[in-house]
Amino acid sequence: MTSTLTPEAPTPAPPARPRAPRGRRALLAARTGRQRLADWGAALAVTALALLLRLYHLGRPDDFAFDETYYAKDAWSLLNFGYVRDHKENADQLILDGRVDDVWTDGPSMIVHPEVGKWLIAGGEWAFGMDPFGWRISAVVAGSLMVLVMCRLARRMTGSTLLGCVAGLLLCLDGMQLVLSRLGLLDIFLALFLLVAVACVVADRDAVRTRLERRGLDVPVASGWGPVRALLWRPWLLAAGVAFGLAAGTKWTALYPMALLGVLVWLWGASLRRGLGVRWAALRSALVDGVPAFAYLVLVALVVYVASWTGWLVNAAEYEESLSSTQYTQYVAPAADCDSDPATDPDARWATATEPDASGLGEVTQSLRSLASYHRDMYVFHTQYLDCSDHTYESSPWGWPLLGRPVGVDAQLDIKPGEQGCEAAADSDCLRQVLILGTPVLWWGGAVALLASAALWVGRRDWRYGLPVLGALSTWLPWLANADRPIFLFYAIAMLPFTVLALTMVMGALIGPGRGHSPRRTAGVVVAGSFVLLVLVNFAWFWPIWTDGLLTNGEWLDRIWFSRWI
Repeated sequence: MTSTLTPEAPTPAPPARPRAPRGRRALLAARTGRQRLADWGAALAVTALALLLRLYHLGRPDDFAFDETYYAKDAWSLLNFGYVRDHKENADQLILDGRVDDVWTDGPSMIVHPEVGKWLIAGGEWAFGMDPFGWRISAVVAGSLMVLVMCRLARRMTGSTLLGCVAGLLLCLDGMQLVLSRLGLLDIFLALFLLVAVACVVADRDAVRTRLERRGLDVPVASGWGPVRALLWRPWLLAAGVAFGLAAGTKWTALYPMALLGVLVWLWGASLRRGLGVRWAALRSALVDGVPAFAYLVLVALVVYVASWTGWLVNAAEYEESLSSTQYTQYVAPAADCDSDPATDPDARWATATEPDASGLGEVTQSLRSLASYHRDMYVFHTQYLDCSDHTYESSPWGWPLLGRPVGVDAQLDIKPGEQGCEAAADSDCLRQVLILGTPVLWWGGAVALLASAALWVGRRDWRYGLPVLGALSTWLPWLANADRPIFLFYAIAMLPFTVLALTMVMGALIGPGRGHSPRRTAGVVVAGSFVLLVLVNFAWFWPIWTDGLLTNGEWLDRIWFSRWI
């Protein structure tokens, strides 16, 4: 292991070295090109492994698993009608029988999540049909791309190709990420877009410093604001804004990490200017760095988010014509009284704006007002109606970092000996299960790594340890305010990339910088390597309960370590 985490250079950067002779520059460029090719090749190899694992028996179970019953049908409806139509009560069986055209009614259906994730699921259905493989394949692609982005992000933050690949491998070997990459649910798309946004913001941080160094603007200033015009064009921040818009267009919980990253861009800009000798750096950076960051992240994300509702906006009239539908009133319940009847309570009725049809620009404005009202109802659903419900697999977010309560998305019980290859004893049977459960060693070690990263962040004053800590908190703490409604462990998938980053940073700290051998470095390599090996073994052990594998009852119980996992 010759490439490890090294301390970050202080700001400003040291003076540039004298230019090398032309032949030397060509040799260095060729060497750099080969190194980049090797870096990408290693990352793509880990990604290919992730893809193969996620494609394994993807069509099994051959049924709707958990909330696939909503998202798969919503996606097909978006693809074929441009908006989500309501469906018949026996829609699932009709679809599994191949009678997709017989499923739909004429009225629209109220959806309670934005549409980006469902459009992505629709892409798989368009390519492969309305079957389990079709509505899951997009998740496979998203989950595999997460591994690639993780490799490159960790490589950028540590300066180590090996640590970058270790980060990607850890993400690849997490059970929660594996299962969500094999289901037609929304959360894997949310996690992907959030990870892409974080990677873009970190790339912007590096790009800013490189740009200043190349232009000779990285030297202390005697007075003034420091570089301004040189930092107005921020393509990586623009890309981050697009990613955040897509993330929020999948689930609103993306707003919390977006706010965090916006603050970090400002603080990083203030730190840069302070290093250049700018007085009142924080206040000045709030204007010259914070305002452009707000435009790139928030305003761009808002435009992307609204654009993602184009199908709804074009078909807003379909919703306005169905205001009296019971399908709507059953969702929006008043917060104070769970026993009231939404169908007769005027405060619980559908709130979409109703007014005479407009045309031209007026129609656009009218549709946007209807969309705003629609969002009000989505908000009421999540903050009020769900308070009046419960679920078998709901879990407290306090226990998520330690895998408190997993989610069973499918189970086939009582498989008799001799059926489907069951080799159980004559007085026993077999079963198949798909359980959304993270790899325990990874998550438990990750919880320790987050604490260690917090300590290293304070002790070393290195932003690279703080990013995973703050990112994990921004995707976890907001759920504590919603602990009184049914929420599920797999919502923590947005927290997982930050947990993996913390693990990778701590491994780099254990190994230490530089090359060569020393007792300390050897010990660090042994600890880090042993942890990765434990994760691999743990992953192999739990593989059957993530992939609908056939197990005897005894084999299943060997993997259910706690009663709360049942």
